[in-house]
Amino acid sequence: MRDNHICCAIFPGSFNPVHYGHIDIAQRALRMFDEVVVAVYVHPGKANLFSGEERVALIQEALRNEPRVRVASYNKLTVDYAREVGAHAIVRGLRVFSDFELEFRMALANRRLAPDIEIVTFIAAEEHLHISSSTIREIASLGGDVSSTTPPHVVAALTRRFEELRAQGSNSSYMVSIDG
Repeated sequence: MRDNHICCAIFPGSFNPVHYGHIDIAQRALRMFDEVVVAVYVHPGKANLFSGEERVALIQEALRNEPRVRVASYNKLTVDYAREVGAHAIVRGLRVFSDFELEFRMALANRRLAPDIEIVTFIAAEEHLHISSSTIREIASLGGDVSSTTPPHVVAALTRRFEELRAQGSNSSYMVSIDG
């Protein structure tokens, strides 16, 4: 039973870049929560293809028709950020069985740190099971077509970024990490 206050959840991740799987999870979370904050984690020690500001802008454009979605960046413990924005839940997505172990460990750690914040996991829609940000980056870096996995404005941003990197003499293959 919900009372009259707004029930908010955060959907944290690196979103490097955002893709249709992320968008699907955010939209499905809106069925359960009054507001969803897509929280872009900016890790100071990690190189990303897009800056935190760029990732926020790409997600804002992807979810521009969802008035109950806010997009913001953060660089602290996820549970601390959840409390800061008044979230009662952390939304996560699972694609494949191998995601489960990491998500399970993170959920346990977050539960220990903040027993008042629930962890809500959505199973990825079947059409998005194969999508990961790292795979999108790798395909795009090699000039492949990623238009079936991410919105057109993200495809354009990827194309621009890899053209910039090639012009700077950087390796055309770009893999930062294997986390989605």
